[in-house]
Amino acid sequence: MQRRRFLQSLASGSLAALAGLHATGAASRPSVFSTAALPKLKITKIRYYAAPDYTKPLFNQARGIVEVETDGGLVGIGEGGAKDTIEQCAQMIIGENPFRIEHLWQYLYRGMFYPPGREKLHALGAIEMALWDLKGKALGVPVYELLGGATRDYVECYATGFRPSKAKTEEERARDCIEAGFRAYRIGPTGGNGEQPFDFYENAKKTIEFSRRINEAVGGGGKWAIDLHTRFDTQEAIKICQALEDMEPYFVEDIIRSENPGVYRTLRPMLKVPIAVGEQFGDRWDSNELIENHLIDYTRFTLPNTGGVHEFQKLAAICETHYVGMIPHFTGPLSTAALVHVLGASSPVRCLMELAGGEPEKPAYFNEDYLNFKNGKLYLNPNPGLGVRFDPKKATFITEIKENTKYPHPVLRAPDGSIHNW
Repeated sequence: MQRRRFLQSLASGSLAALAGLHATGAASRPSVFSTAALPKLKITKIRYYAAPDYTKPLFNQARGIVEVETDGGLVGIGEGGAKDTIEQCAQMIIGENPFRIEHLWQYLYRGMFYPPGREKLHALGAIEMALWDLKGKALGVPVYELLGGATRDYVECYATGFRPSKAKTEEERARDCIEAGFRAYRIGPTGGNGEQPFDFYENAKKTIEFSRRINEAVGGGGKWAIDLHTRFDTQEAIKICQALEDMEPYFVEDIIRSENPGVYRTLRPMLKVPIAVGEQFGDRWDSNELIENHLIDYTRFTLPNTGGVHEFQKLAAICETHYVGMIPHFTGPLSTAALVHVLGASSPVRCLMELAGGEPEKPAYFNEDYLNFKNGKLYLNPNPGLGVRFDPKKATFITEIKENTKYPHPVLRAPDGSIHNW
């Protein structure tokens, strides 16, 4: 009966009939019918809140919450950016159509002449994330459906540390982590914290020995990984990686400093361990040559650092083309939720998600079930948008932008209306 009504509605072109079918049945599949009814909206306000009690206000870890509000009352939620960079981006898109996400991204990315640095990309990513949330809500579908639909049932996770464990030693925590269903337990190099002097030679030896103990504790099989945190120079970095080859770590991260990605042209032929790089990177131009030249095995770029969901999806396509996996660095709780959508839909490439402490954060300003986590895995959230509800009363209001900038730059458009650099 429903199928006949649906076909009749297609024949007549009646949006009302489609809306009626949406209301009376097919409860789990409203997306097929609601896309034709995308409302005509304009962005009217963008608000920025600080996450209360957050004590690490770094640009690349910023957890400000962004609300993008429209003249129809619909609101999208994003995360990231600092006050100044959020304000500059927000002032450029008041009055714009929120559903032209790629168009607005190009405008924000290219419309101020100087390409945005990584700090501004973080703000751009927060606003773009909110636009995807808003569009999903407008259509009554989760963001992953807008990105092509699910390509996997869940996203495997690895833990950096493991808070739920009562174990006293690192080896015991690693075993508890694997038994809890995580794919891998990640460690870091020994030494170098606080005021303790960092002796490269001594700490390289200690890091190798520590890795052996963890590998034995979890039973090998790629159930552990290590982040060298860019602490070592070339000689020690090579020495460590070569010593780890027989232990088969899942990945070795940030082997050397990140300012010069071209150094991996030198390192790659010397190493056999899987190399993971990129948590300090942003858009695709930071990473594309590393991926295209097969200099790394896994990327570490993340949200909102890439500049947004769609930019991350473009990077996923480059990764798939060159058989490179994706292991995004953790940032904030909303960004973690957004990563499940984009990794769950963009590509079937091998991927892992990082959970600091081995458990999702549960900030009071978000609904408790904003993440679907169990047995060391994150499952897709089927609720509209990003599936996150924000309570602004439980965050700290910082600013609201309601007007365009008084100092706009020229905008160069091609005859077809697309944005070009001016």
